[in-house]
Amino acid sequence: MSDRRQRIHDLVLALLAQQNDLELLAGDGTGLPSGDPGNWIERNRRVVQRYQALVRSAVTLDALVDQEVNGGFQAPANQAY
Repeated sequence: MSDRRQRIHDLVLALLAQQNDLELLAGDGTGLPSGDPGNWIERNRRVVQRYQALVRSAVTLDALVDQEVNGGFQAPANQAY
């Protein structure tokens, strides 16, 4: 596993540890009160979106840390500010 991937993995785990109400995907929808497959799909979609947001946050944090470690933001040579 690359160093960057390991850092992102560690950041995702740290972000997950901060979550108070961590939900897991529902297996087949039979455990839902209404038993409606549409509700089951919608719930799982929301759970996946929450995990995706955590991963995006970890990637962003890693990029920010990497940017700071490597001397901060540097504009490309062809752009003058």
